[in-house]
Amino acid sequence: MTQLYWETIGEGSQDLVLLHGWGLNAEVWRSIIPRIAPHFRLHLVDMPGYGRSQGFEAMDLQTMANTLWQNAPEGAIWLGWSLGGLVASRIALDHPFQIKGLITVASSPCFQAHASDWPGIRSEVLVGFEHQLATDFQRTVERFLALQTLGTESARNDARLLKAIVTDQPVPKVETLNAGLEMLRVVDLRDELKQLTVPFLRLYGYLDGLVPRKVAALLDDRYPNSPSVVMRHSAHAPFISHPDEFCEYLLDFLARLEG
Repeated sequence: MTQLYWETIGEGSQDLVLLHGWGLNAEVWRSIIPRIAPHFRLHLVDMPGYGRSQGFEAMDLQTMANTLWQNAPEGAIWLGWSLGGLVASRIALDHPFQIKGLITVASSPCFQAHASDWPGIRSEVLVGFEHQLATDFQRTVERFLALQTLGTESARNDARLLKAIVTDQPVPKVETLNAGLEMLRVVDLRDELKQLTVPFLRLYGYLDGLVPRKVAALLDDRYPNSPSVVMRHSAHAPFISHPDEFCEYLLDFLARLEG
């Protein structure tokens, strides 16, 4: 039977489910675990088809959210980075009375740029990545990882760390990666998230080239009850480049929930 890789650690009483981004796996969170494990019961998950969760067919957003929900603890906070933010958002929308909060990191309810009114990744860039995966898998993944750290003082080391996280675990199939890119290209949760009732924190990197900081301000207008933080010196992976600052925001969110 195909099973998810799902590791639970930490001494806190509040469950926190951590969902990684495209092409990666739960090892992206290792550097922040010592900082937050005393405060949370952490659930480190390789999403279906990624890392150690092999054997799953390529999935659309709804199927992936449903698959993860089958293993979910009640009353958890769901945190999703990048593509994982879309998955966590889908879960929050589907189960608003069974989760405690939603945190998205360097994520957008709509990753693809639309004309002049919505900043994001150009459609041709995402389509190009899909085509390139079929011809040069390794180089395409490395290029995408490099984009995630571009602009920060520690960019080179951060990109090297992300690459090691990918190569140290089973590599996703091209079909899984293409399905993830398709989610980034077609999913649009902007209107649905207006109805979200659970506490919702959004974290961004000021230097992020994949989710432009303008998204934060646009969503501040759409979701007035959802605070946002733009981390000044971070790009697309703020928990890797600035782990202490990142964890402060998580603990502040927890403190406000416990009120």
